[in-house]
Amino acid sequence: MLLRLLLVLSLVPVVACGSSSAPASDGSVTVTVAHLPNLTNATALVAVADGRLRTALAPHTLDVKSFSAGPQLIEALLAGEVDIAYVGPSPALNGFVKSRGAALRVIAGASSGGSLFVVRPEAGIRTPADLAGKRIATPQRGGTQDIALRFLVKGAGLRTSDEGGTVAVVPMQPADILTVFQRGQIDGAWTAEPWCTRLIQEAGATVWFDERTRWPEGRFATTHVIVATPFLERHPDIVRAFLRAHVEATQFVVDHPADAQRVVNAEIKRITTAALPARVLETAFRHVDFTWDPLVDTVAVMADHAHQLGFLGDATPDLRQLYALDPLNDVLREKGLPPIGAGGTR
Repeated sequence: MLLRLLLVLSLVPVVACGSSSAPASDGSVTVTVAHLPNLTNATALVAVADGRLRTALAPHTLDVKSFSAGPQLIEALLAGEVDIAYVGPSPALNGFVKSRGAALRVIAGASSGGSLFVVRPEAGIRTPADLAGKRIATPQRGGTQDIALRFLVKGAGLRTSDEGGTVAVVPMQPADILTVFQRGQIDGAWTAEPWCTRLIQEAGATVWFDERTRWPEGRFATTHVIVATPFLERHPDIVRAFLRAHVEATQFVVDHPADAQRVVNAEIKRITTAALPARVLETAFRHVDFTWDPLVDTVAVMADHAHQLGFLGDATPDLRQLYALDPLNDVLREKGLPPIGAGGTR
């Protein structure tokens, strides 16, 4: 998410460079898929690690990129460097609005939950009013937890420090959040797994709330699958092939959680050079629900919150073109599974 100072620029139409792929002489293309190495992206990590995504896309070539936060990933997609990606709803919304609806489409969900607000016990944070004068970390400005935190602050009648208030919202890399928390330099963090559990087990944090408790039925979109619009228009067959692998990987993660945890941890180690301790992995996995449902209704709420904060321009964002769920529903019908309805429910 861009700073309020840059919102004017965010409303200038962005001409995406199209696809990062160029056809080879045999007609095949390189499909660039992006994700984040965390547990809310477990489906992506499994689909890449066990080879099912590469197999599904053949004879096309799979290129995988990993990013540390969603807004950074969206900028890469807007620059034409990413074709398909796993990313949080708030960065996806920002990219959609920034490009005036032209750059991307949501083609599936990937996860729900996996987001907790943890605090230092000594900070005395028990109600939103207690955030006054506190320093709270989020993974990156404009990320899903960052927007949620700012809206919580606003609802408490407080203001963030960049608006002249006393609540310091401090975006930083997840690994840095753990370090500064251990040093007592922040009072809390709203972030995604596995970092929530690591903060609890390695830094003595306590859970103020699991975000699932703040949503009807405990379900809200944490990770989406998005596609660059030009890529979807040029390669609908590749998108459907991708979604077949995505649905199968989701089923694997849901049906075989222990095996999925091992695969995901090995992939996290490959990307970050450090595997998660078994107790972190097992606990954090229980905080995440995996689904191909994009949970459309919850994203509408998030968009409204971002708009009220002034991050999505002056007009209420029109999300009617944000979703392209026909390819997903085609795949679900092929597999004898219920399609996703207009409201994102099944």
